[in-house]
Amino acid sequence: MATREPPLTLGIEEEYLLVDRDTRAVASEPPASLFADLHERTSGRAFPEFLRSQVEVATPVCRTVSDARRELGELRRAVIEESAKHGLAPIAASSHPFSLSSRQRRTDKERYIALLEEMQGAARRMMICGLHVHVGLDDDDLRIDLLNQLKYFLPHMLALSCSSPFWEGERTGLMSFRLMVFNGVPRTGLPEQFSSWGEYRRHTDVLVETGVIADTSRIWWDLRPSLRYPTLETRVMDCCTSLEDSVRLAALNQCLLRMLYRLRRANQRWRMYSHLLLGENRWRAMRYSSDAGLLDLGQRRIVPFAELLEELIALVREDAEALGCSGEIEGLREILARGTSAHRQLAVHRRALESGASEQEALEAVVDWLIEETART
Repeated sequence: MATREPPLTLGIEEEYLLVDRDTRAVASEPPASLFADLHERTSGRAFPEFLRSQVEVATPVCRTVSDARRELGELRRAVIEESAKHGLAPIAASSHPFSLSSRQRRTDKERYIALLEEMQGAARRMMICGLHVHVGLDDDDLRIDLLNQLKYFLPHMLALSCSSPFWEGERTGLMSFRLMVFNGVPRTGLPEQFSSWGEYRRHTDVLVETGVIADTSRIWWDLRPSLRYPTLETRVMDCCTSLEDSVRLAALNQCLLRMLYRLRRANQRWRMYSHLLLGENRWRAMRYSSDAGLLDLGQRRIVPFAELLEELIALVREDAEALGCSGEIEGLREILARGTSAHRQLAVHRRALESGASEQEALEAVVDWLIEETART
């Protein structure tokens, strides 16, 4: 058992879609010079993703949530300013309101060529973006122990991040359609439960040794031990349009892991539940965000999300104080009060239709709102 305090450092990754400022459609072939300029300006922390129309940014290792906010804000500003030189703008959302995935072009990298060859139609639909949060845990067995427990809270984090209610011009009826797309890819969804790092390696080594995957970076669970870093990487969340929401969810990740570590030091732990039950909450978060509550598996009833959020804030209050992020944790209430990006996109769409806009004009109004809100750094 780990006896020294884990570092609990933070790293945040966000993925954006680049859109044409005039047409509001996804820019399927942005100029290569844009990515070259971004690479130089950010020292390699902004780079193309699977699609040419996607940009990923990654903060350096941050000690505090305040540091992470500053770094992420600088990266967003870099993408916004460099894109503007080409008549483009990034949107921090997990799907585009109306562009078609079939019209997008793949980034010309060996990794992505191999991915498309393997995944075929499932990969061609991957016009989706996410928010990934790394928290530093430098003991491998501790990573597995806390992975097993943290997955209980994945639906809560998803519900607070939803930003993909539209897909290819249609209102999907889901608040996070991104995960419906991602579920079509193997080795996704809730992580398996393992008794130790050794057991995790024994299972994943089978996939590597048989050539099914090159390495464990090709396991895309909602939560996974990072291959490149001594971290747990939470991947379930949609990309938040609001910078503050991204930072608040990063703080929640950090605080939950510190809380679970405190329990471990006291010879306690969070109760384990089956994938059947956790998967139901995951679905409810995808479908409703915070609108219909989640299963409280201890009480065996559906609890309104506002009540669950208050319990969550109280649960990690001590940890937020210790980590210096009480403001971000208390600020989670604001997401609930004004709605996630998905709620706000739907409201923009509805108001546009009510004012006499056509369906296409209403969807374009959503893109305009996404551009504006993404830029609030």
